[in-house]
Amino acid sequence: MNILLTSVGRRAYIIDYLRDIYKNLGLSGNIVATNSDMNTTAMSVADKAFESPLIYDEDYIPFLLEICKNEKIDILISFFDIDLMILAKNKAEFEALGVKVIVSNEDVINICNDKFEMLEYLKKINMPVPETYLDLDKAIEGADFDKKTYILKPRWGMGSLSIFEAENKKELEVLYEKAKRSIQKSYLRFESNADINRAILIQEKIKGDEFGLDIFNDLEGENLSVTVKRKYDMRSGETDIAEVTENSELKAVGKQIAKTLSHIGNLDMDILLSDGKAYIIDMNARFGGGYPFTHNAGVNELEAIIRLCRGKELNDLSVKKYGLFAKEITMVELK
Repeated sequence: MNILLTSVGRRAYIIDYLRDIYKNLGLSGNIVATNSDMNTTAMSVADKAFESPLIYDEDYIPFLLEICKNEKIDILISFFDIDLMILAKNKAEFEALGVKVIVSNEDVINICNDKFEMLEYLKKINMPVPETYLDLDKAIEGADFDKKTYILKPRWGMGSLSIFEAENKKELEVLYEKAKRSIQKSYLRFESNADINRAILIQEKIKGDEFGLDIFNDLEGENLSVTVKRKYDMRSGETDIAEVTENSELKAVGKQIAKTLSHIGNLDMDILLSDGKAYIIDMNARFGGGYPFTHNAGVNELEAIIRLCRGKELNDLSVKKYGLFAKEITMVELK
């Protein structure tokens, strides 16, 4: 079995997990990685690594299709939000080659990538949402800075890029322009330019305990597991320290999302628990930076994907070990 990991970046641990799974299941084959930058940890430890065109390049999909043909790829998994929409739009081309692409449909990807559409979806299923504005003038008029502070973040954001906090109207005006400039200097500009004047969310800051959920569905969008983690430390938008915990209320929220969204594979979701309300502040239709905590608790979603794609009996996706976990920084010599 050959697996292709696209936009793999620094997630070398995913390759380590897959190698353990291959060994335990008696599988042979290559773990192939692609990325637009060769100098990443995951690219250095993959069995084969190929430098890809940028995602919005017209040669990107033909490049991936050629890799799938030449390397006899069975499963494709992406780790980057922008990549997901491109793959969803071209999923049929990969399936024609016999490749199982672990990606949700375009509607699901749009709800997750477009944070305003995410809020509209949450309202429809009666989930609480923070006070939010897309228009600067309306925010200046409606924001209550005597009682609240406000977060400015990209509508099509990821990785904690271009996020600012305003404590008064003057800061709001200045930081709004700064956020627009910041977006234009990053890869966020590709999606944001579709509606640049409505590309920044101005949202009341919710204070509460932060949790991350890994919500895992099968290839038909039926829920198989929900793993809850309380976050204690973050770095560059990814979880550094978290406790895998049992929380029936948040599990129920996760199952509600799984049922109404019907996504494929893993959904990485962030929740702030404040005054008894669960505010969903982010959803990513992929494996996120918090997955290692789920995996180390014994919930092996990667193995489940392989078993589902092979038509084999599913592995046990219950938590085997609750507790506090932390990521460790290690050195890797780049090839």
